[in-house]
Amino acid sequence: MNEQKSPVYFTTFRATLEENLLQKLRRLVIKAGITKIDFSGLYTAIKIHFGEPGNLAFLRPNFARVIVDIVKEQGGKVFLTDCNTLYVGGRKNALDHLDAAYANGFSPFSTGCHILIADGLKGTDETLVAVPDGTYVKQAKIGRAIMDADIFISLTHFKGHEATGFGGALKNIGMGCGSRAGKMEMHSSGKPRVEPSLCIGCGACNRNCAHDAITVANRKASISHEKCTGCGRCIGVCPRDAVQPAGDEAFDILNKKIVEYAAAVVRGRPCFHLSLVMDVSPNCDCHGENDAPIVPDVGMFASFNPVALDQACVDAVNKQPVLPGSWLSEMPQTSNDRFIDTHPATNWISQLEQGEKLGLGTRKYELIAI
Repeated sequence: MNEQKSPVYFTTFRATLEENLLQKLRRLVIKAGITKIDFSGLYTAIKIHFGEPGNLAFLRPNFARVIVDIVKEQGGKVFLTDCNTLYVGGRKNALDHLDAAYANGFSPFSTGCHILIADGLKGTDETLVAVPDGTYVKQAKIGRAIMDADIFISLTHFKGHEATGFGGALKNIGMGCGSRAGKMEMHSSGKPRVEPSLCIGCGACNRNCAHDAITVANRKASISHEKCTGCGRCIGVCPRDAVQPAGDEAFDILNKKIVEYAAAVVRGRPCFHLSLVMDVSPNCDCHGENDAPIVPDVGMFASFNPVALDQACVDAVNKQPVLPGSWLSEMPQTSNDRFIDTHPATNWISQLEQGEKLGLGTRKYELIAI
């Protein structure tokens, strides 16, 4: 028997004199079925990345406002949310996180709703959620406000990622909703190393390590695997690619843990997912900078199935030409896969395979263009 395909709705970024992009996004999500959810009197969490200070690739708050307005029109009580970060940066506690969100344009005035940092002031306000069928995670540590919500919506900027290959809906949900301890649990397997012949001792890795795992002596960096949590931040900030992932399955395990955390978040309540494939930077929005996009902007996608949604976005990106002058244009084009060619040590498919295994959705989809 053929497995039924999940509908994934799609529209381009083309606008007309009669319909701007925000109006088009509204039409997309309504066509995809968001108003079929009963929001009346219920708390709705919209998970979004507010953007690390200095990074300009994050989604504009205008997109969030479209979804907020729809939820409120349906009688829902809605808030935007994210959890604090594991690494050193501008979102490591709730106060700094809110400052970053406001600086990047997110406020009750621009989005029409309040912002709650789901895991509290210091990233310790968490709910333990059982994942009985998890291979690596049996009890996920999720930001409490996210688990207190009745309905969950993910609004994702789809881009590359130095450890997982790409950052899509599953990563936005799994990694993004983990408390600080949860993020450490997910990252604990990936332990990078330094190639001494490439290291120039600039100290960028040391300055960006939240766990004092990196030292620089005689103009060479070294990483203590006893202290390292495997977040991969040092890989992205190294100007000479001297910090490299270990040659084992650590990144596959990270991908699978992320999906098991995502399962803890979405199971047992109505969920809806959106991904905007634009400004497809090679690295995560957690960086304090964003490199040039690796491919042209593609469009907006929506689905009830986060696995099919991620697969559709990957397929769409892989059909795009490589943009000249981007990180990807300087890498060998060996696989015809934009994300593997950008970060050859990653294996994004392990994430989607784990999603299917846990019953979060099928990778088979029907793309419905509007």
